[in-house]
Amino acid sequence: MQVCKLNSHTTFSSLVTFIFIFSLLQKKSYMGFRGYKAWLTLFIEALFLYVGRTETELLQNVSNLRGRELASGCNLFKGKWEIDASYPLYGSNCPFIDPEFNCQKYGRPDKQYLKYSWKPDSCNLPRFDGVSFLRRYQGKKIMFVGDSLSLNMWESLSCMIQASVPNAKNSFVRKDPLSYVTFQDYGVTILLYRTPYLVDIVRENIGRVLKLNSIEAGKAWKGMDVLIFNSWHWWTHKGKSQPWDYVQDGSTVSKDMDRLVAFYKGLTTWAKWVDLNVDSTKTKIFFQGISPTHYQGKEWKSKSRNCYGELEPLVGSTYPAGTPQATAIVNQVLSGMRNRVYLLDITTLSQLRKDAHPSAYSGDHSGVDCSHWCLPGLPDTWNQLLYAALFT
Repeated sequence: MQVCKLNSHTTFSSLVTFIFIFSLLQKKSYMGFRGYKAWLTLFIEALFLYVGRTETELLQNVSNLRGRELASGCNLFKGKWEIDASYPLYGSNCPFIDPEFNCQKYGRPDKQYLKYSWKPDSCNLPRFDGVSFLRRYQGKKIMFVGDSLSLNMWESLSCMIQASVPNAKNSFVRKDPLSYVTFQDYGVTILLYRTPYLVDIVRENIGRVLKLNSIEAGKAWKGMDVLIFNSWHWWTHKGKSQPWDYVQDGSTVSKDMDRLVAFYKGLTTWAKWVDLNVDSTKTKIFFQGISPTHYQGKEWKSKSRNCYGELEPLVGSTYPAGTPQATAIVNQVLSGMRNRVYLLDITTLSQLRKDAHPSAYSGDHSGVDCSHWCLPGLPDTWNQLLYAALFT
């Protein structure tokens, strides 16, 4: 393999990642020895990943990350939220909405959060056209793969299409891990495969093991025309909400490890699987991006405890607390892939929507939910961005 120096061709995201990890390494005294070792390992792996690549690969991956822009050069993900009287795109009576997302049905008194549309700074976001979507993807399969944020987006897209063809025949099957909606008149199937970590959780003698190097579930993802992947939300869960007992990296089995390091390793396994198993000339590949939470009002310089009672988006196009650390990992892993993966860079535009969570108005979530999103609501914009990426 030809070894090249880090030069002008090195992607901006890789440099940001090095700086991010290196800054954490400077805090050794605060991290403890085990945390320091974990981050040092990640830093060394990242360094070898980038130093060991050819100039051709580096140039190709710059192009991959530029996939988030349209051919016109417009960045769809930089802009602001504006009131739009034509919203929402469908009603709370959509048959595909789960109780946990149906905020209007479960008592949310305000409706202004339904009336915002995303306005990119340098172009117009195409209006979603469900009939055009069905005609262009007639006979094809679109699959969301990931956690409950994938569920959020899958239900949103199904409702947006159904509102465009309210009299069209459809079949709706909801099971775990695979659910789907088929619009029978067009032969279009929108599928959801639930797998919160993308990598496998296997029940063994010692208990449930999160295997960072294994994706047996990927067999169900083959043969799709569009794949939209997502993961991060569950990587931070601990205690009773954590669905595994041990984590395995190679031959090493541990009770726990640094969650960002684990996410990096798991996502790297996913990237290798995609490069090996998906033909990007036949299948369009997307990564949904990191969906933010709003559990700490200080992040948006508010005295609010969390998202409860928030009625409008933040003004402007930046979030005071910056982006989650996981976004650097996503950018790094995607930039190292051979396949072209389009990043739906939803993080910042979603951070501005502190008003768009179910909070206390979920039909299937105790307490205050500031992780998921009301439907109709923000995920409809995610799907408009997907629509623009597919057809513009």
